[in-house]
Amino acid sequence: MRPQILFPLFADIATLPGIGPKTAKLVENLAGPKVVDLLWHLPIGLIDRRFSPTLATAPPGRVATVTVRVDGHIAPTSKRAPYRVRCSDATGAVDLIYFHANAEWLERTLPVGSTRVVSGRVEQFQGSLQIAHPDRVGTEDEAAEIATVEPVHPLTAGLAPRTLGKAIGEVITRAPDLPEWQDAAWRARQGWPRWRDGLASAHAPSDEAALSPMAPSRARLAYDELLANQLALALVRAALRSRPGRQVRGDGGLRRTVEAALPFTLTDAQRRAGAEIADDMAADTRMLRLLQGDVGSGKTVVALLAMLTAVEAGAQAAILAPTEILARQHFATISPLAAAAGVRLGMLTGRDKGKARAALLADLAAGTLPIVVGTHALLQESVIFDDLALAVVDEQHRFGVHQRLQIGAKGPGAAGAVDVLVMTATPIPRTLTLTAYGDMDVSRLTGRLPGRKPVDTRAIAADRIDEVVEAIARKIDQGAKVYWVCPLVEESESVDLAAASERWAALRRHFGDRVGLVHGRMKGPDKDAVMAAFAGTGIDILVATTVIEVGVDVPAATVMVVEHAERFGLAQLHKLRGRVGRGDQASTCLLVYAPPLGEAARARIATLRSTDDGFEIAEEDLRLRGAGEVLGTRQSGLPIFRLADLAVHGDLLAAARDDTRLVLERDPTLESERGRALRVLLYLFERDAAIKYLRSG
Repeated sequence: MRPQILFPLFADIATLPGIGPKTAKLVENLAGPKVVDLLWHLPIGLIDRRFSPTLATAPPGRVATVTVRVDGHIAPTSKRAPYRVRCSDATGAVDLIYFHANAEWLERTLPVGSTRVVSGRVEQFQGSLQIAHPDRVGTEDEAAEIATVEPVHPLTAGLAPRTLGKAIGEVITRAPDLPEWQDAAWRARQGWPRWRDGLASAHAPSDEAALSPMAPSRARLAYDELLANQLALALVRAALRSRPGRQVRGDGGLRRTVEAALPFTLTDAQRRAGAEIADDMAADTRMLRLLQGDVGSGKTVVALLAMLTAVEAGAQAAILAPTEILARQHFATISPLAAAAGVRLGMLTGRDKGKARAALLADLAAGTLPIVVGTHALLQESVIFDDLALAVVDEQHRFGVHQRLQIGAKGPGAAGAVDVLVMTATPIPRTLTLTAYGDMDVSRLTGRLPGRKPVDTRAIAADRIDEVVEAIARKIDQGAKVYWVCPLVEESESVDLAAASERWAALRRHFGDRVGLVHGRMKGPDKDAVMAAFAGTGIDILVATTVIEVGVDVPAATVMVVEHAERFGLAQLHKLRGRVGRGDQASTCLLVYAPPLGEAARARIATLRSTDDGFEIAEEDLRLRGAGEVLGTRQSGLPIFRLADLAVHGDLLAAARDDTRLVLERDPTLESERGRALRVLLYLFERDAAIKYLRSG
């Protein structure tokens, strides 16, 4: 149950005065449906109206608050002309300009002969001063409330700044004085205010410095959010750790056979990760480990060796992939190695029906099929294992936590104690790893597999596209295969991008039937047929959207062309580049961009050309784009922060993690005075789900 002290903050946005149904919808789309959402909707700028010059000294281009006498009204002489209100002070004159004006309202607001305080941006037009559509007009008695610093909050069409400002002011007034959950010595050392004071101050910045993410009030609020995140993850992790696992140990026989059959020797990083996984599986608690590896670092082999540990122990293992293409890829990679060890391997996707499916399910239930590769189809209730000991979840960010739990519950007995190994080919910055996967242990595979050559990366302006086509013609004649990636499936009126279907048609005019097309809207069998022809014979150039970003393995592909490279994020470009250079041939990645390049796009391309270390690239991507953009956070299951910016607040995240560890060591059930305040914090940031782990713990 949410603590009663928070009830006012979790009321509907429409309960605020001045927020009717129509405005409520606008505010909800902008910030969220609850009162608390407006607390996190911080200003992005400010307007300083304290500058009060005379008209003679008012500099054009600056917001000024001037006291003037109204001398006369000049109505427009045509529809396109503005309404002018002539004003002056002892030093000069100014025209107040209004387009599409309501003359009656203006005559009431600015009566001739009256003195008015006017605030707005001063401009010079044809030698005269003017203020177009002043932001504020009032009497001399209202001067003090006009000449202030005004926060600028993000807005949406149809929502007036004053309406939003009033609503936020009301929310801050409603905000209760909550118990302090931060460590007193830490807060004093940082010079941070109490929660409610920090909130009021963050929404009323006095100068530009107060808008900085490291300003005391903002840093305090960011730390609160990071602390709630780390505490919630730590509680989930502690609960998982407390559940009984099973000790899974093998004799190493199958693993030795597979290692001997590999065309390369395992890298030090692979051996290290394998040992960490084996230790986890041998422990009597459940494994929940993230295996992070760059493209081409050999994750699948490490996962196979872990699955063979389960088979050596007389149990079963499963690998869960997000797409059929990726599932088939894993099946193709693992099959010859499993055959070398004499281990049966099966595959289950949504496409499998009838007798073949029934036979596979029967073998899984009987325990005669030790390893299965599959898609979401493996999560169905009809899929029953005899003794599942290890589940490998690939491309973790495509699956939700509940799906991870679903596969983890398919083990024997009521508890279903399955070890879970999660893999991702997306190198993730350390700060994001902490916030998203803090409930897991992490193994990192760094470096490349032996024999893999670095990819020669070049940037080419779009007006040289004919040269690119000539270059790939030469490569194809030498037996190479080429990827050509476009950002969109079809022509979009709003975004002028090279469409995949258009590019496909253009290349077909040049190369005929040797050009294939795949995109996200194609049916599975059609997509597989094109991919098979590209991997085999028939298609030498594959025009694609980013569906080929993950898991496609065609060693003969040695050229990657990325059209409109400036539109892609760094991590995404790096993953696309990883589709080539998978064989022993030298490979090239051509980044085709539309000039002129913006500063951020230039930095992305320069980084890509200077390094092929995915983790280094991920850190730079975070710095350039911020956490909200990296990896497409909204799609990736990574948390969305409203107050914390991981590109800036990395040190605060580390501190929050340390703080969490100390708190739970001393007070694992959060029963102390600070512990109870931390429970309020979890509810405030809607990390309620973690509370149930406290209760069950």
